[in-house]
This record gives sequence, C-alpha cells and structure tokens, in this order.
Amino acid sequence: MKFGKILIANRGEIAIRIIRAAKELKLKTVAVYSEIDSDALHTRLADEAVCIGPPPSRDSYLNITRIISAAEITGAKAIHPGYGFLAENPEFAEICESCAITFIGPKPDHIRAMGDKIRAKSTMAKAGIPGIPGSDGAIETLKETKSIIKKLGYPIMLKAASGGGGKGMKIARNSKELESGFRIAQAEAKAAFGDDRIYIEKFIAKPRHIEVQILADSYGNVIALGERECSIQRRHQKLLEESPSTGVNKNLRKKLTKIAINAAQSINYQSAGTIEFLMDENKNFYFMEMNTRIQVEHPVTELVTGIDILKNQIKIALGEKLLAKQEAVSLKGHAIECRINAEDPDRNFAPMPGKINFFHMPQGLGVRFDTHIFTGYTIPSHYDSLIGKLICHGNSREEAIARMKHALEEIVIEGIPTTIPFHQKIMDNDKFIAGNISTHFIEEM
Repeated sequence: MKFGKILIANRGEIAIRIIRAAKELKLKTVAVYSEIDSDALHTRLADEAVCIGPPPSRDSYLNITRIISAAEITGAKAIHPGYGFLAENPEFAEICESCAITFIGPKPDHIRAMGDKIRAKSTMAKAGIPGIPGSDGAIETLKETKSIIKKLGYPIMLKAASGGGGKGMKIARNSKELESGFRIAQAEAKAAFGDDRIYIEKFIAKPRHIEVQILADSYGNVIALGERECSIQRRHQKLLEESPSTGVNKNLRKKLTKIAINAAQSINYQSAGTIEFLMDENKNFYFMEMNTRIQVEHPVTELVTGIDILKNQIKIALGEKLLAKQEAVSLKGHAIECRINAEDPDRNFAPMPGKINFFHMPQGLGVRFDTHIFTGYTIPSHYDSLIGKLICHGNSREEAIARMKHALEEIVIEGIPTTIPFHQKIMDNDKFIAGNISTHFIEEM
C-alpha cells in the first residue's frame, strides 16, 4: 500500500528517529503524545501532533482506540510503532490492517509466533536452528520441572513464555532456588505479560549475547547486516552494544549470517528484525529469541554498514524491494553505543526523573547522539528512563573507544544523575578494552 503520511505511535528518541527517516523519504508525519509530553521534542518536529490521553501509558501510548482515531482524524495511512509500547502487539497490527492502515512492521502472525518464546524455539528448531537445551514446552508444576532437571542438571534458567526485558527470568542453582524461583517467575510473567506460562533452559555460564540484524522484503529477499555484541547488561537490560563483536571471527560471522537468513526465510518474514543468540565460551551458539521490531541498538549496525535500517523498514512497508544484496554488505570499522539513562548507578540504577537545567551535545568525527532532551526539558516519571543513545564509530575498535571516551567527557547533562559516569568506568575497564566480556561483566567489574 502506498502512503504519504505516517503516524508514530511512540515517544522519545525513537519517535524523532522515525520522523527524520520519514522526512528523508518525503513522507508527512503525525506525532501522538500524552498530556505530560505536550512540549516534547517529537511533537515539535512532526508535521502534526495529536494528544491521546493522560500520562499513564495505558491511557495514552498503549491505548489502541485513541491511536487509531488519531490516524483516521489526520489521514495517516500508516503507523510506525517504534520499540516498546505496541511494537510487538499482534492485535494492534491486526487492527491496523482491518482499518486499512499499514502497520510498519512484520505481519501479525510473525509477531505472535516469535513473541511466544516457546513457539519461537519450536519453529526455529524445525528450521534446523539450534536452541538452548531445555523443556519442550511450558511447564506447569514443580514436579514436572524437577523431572526435566534430572536430565539437564543444575543450574537452569526459568523464563517467561511471553517474556522480554528480563521480566519473568530466574536462575535456579539448586532445589531451594528452584522452588522460590518457580513461583516468582510465574508471578512476574503474569503481572508483566498477562501470561504465567514459563519454560526452562539449561543455564549457560558467562555467555555472550550476540544478535544479527536482518531486513526482509515481501519478495523473498533477506539480508543480514552483521552481528551486534549486547553482553554488557544489568538485570537482563542492555547498557552498551557494539558491532562487530570481538568474540565473532569471519567464519563464525558467515555461519551466523546464513542461520539468520534461513530463520527469516523459514517463516517468510517481512520487515526489520533481529535474531538473538547466546554463545558459550567454546563459541557454540544457541537461538534465544527473535525481536520483530526495530531495536534500540540499531544505530551501531547503521554506522558499520552504511545502511539506514529505519528507511529500509519503511520502504519495505511501502512494498519496495531491498536494493542491497548480501554480497554487498560489509562491516567497515567499529561502532559502540552507550545508553544514557536518567538513573543513578550509585543507587542500584534507580530512575531519576526531573528537570534538565543544562544540556550540551557531544560533537566530533564519528560521534552521533540520538536523543529527545533539551535544556529546560523535564523527564517524566511515567516512562522508560532512556534519554539518549551515544554512538561512536571509528576505523578500529580502539579508535571507537577513544572517541567514546572524549564524547562522554564532552556531553553535559545538568540537573539529574545519569549513567554517563558508569559508562566512563566501562571505557577504562581492562577487560572491556581487551574485548573479554560476557553477560556477567557488570557484576564482575
């Protein structure tokens, strides 16, 4: 379907990123906002802006009826969900289709299939893609869980079937931790996703979190844009990403590329997406999940490949063919992204909303800062604490680190605590500099 106007069903830096991509494609944009976001930057940069409700997400950014109404009132024939909120909600995608509105993302069936982690693992296993050893499906009782663990052995990971963002995940190293973890994982899964189904996987000690970005059009063309290293996390939430990974060599990259493309083709996937893997210390890798949306960390891939992922995602929704071919995709240099959050690292990363008294943007060759903040902006307490993504690119990893260090020194955000000092510690960490990292990096610093 052709469309000339896009409604962005999101806020913050990703809303601005989508607006910029749309403008380059000569498309008009509509911003939606909650009452507390009336002065937000995305409302100023879009061609039109519509208030969709009070500050709580359920009454605004998660209110499907109001978002669809905003699209119909403004004549927007397409909706881009960004990430978070409704980005991986298959019902929302279906409602868009029923209202003759193009959902800029994959088909509802793909969102549903990959959103259910148990179903996703089964689907990928049928396509010959290795998964982490564990239960074949959801587990309902402790007795059933203990029976499976007899074969797997401890430690194991309890995971929510509809999981994401680290919610509904618990490690059990013995029977005592299993009993408490089972109840907590179920309760967290129910509260976060309305689905208390959980499954178990063998716990992999000190893995790397590796993901492969793909783009797939409606003509069967799929390209993989290299891998991203996302191992530096706290409470299963990513803090820093880079591309390429220091743990992936040329041969392994070729193998991951082939698997990611096969995974997308096996389900006739369309749009931008990410195939995520865990890789153990022996470089064995296992399918973990597929994200059916644009990722927070997509800029590092854009900087090393020169391919605009957002614009391509929109073009795919417009029915266009991918112009890039896999053989033409190459990784040039190295890129690192630091997520800048309004959080206090010294208080267990507690969110710190408040007014920004002064803001100075870092600059220089190879420096990019995706953000929605400005001097005088007040960060609301109702949403995610991410306020910007600092991305630095260099001809080598050493140069990217050097540029990130001076960019972190140059950026000024006064009035609230941020994670900037914490990222500075990472840049000076010997293990990070050596590329010796895993998902346990933060707790071992």
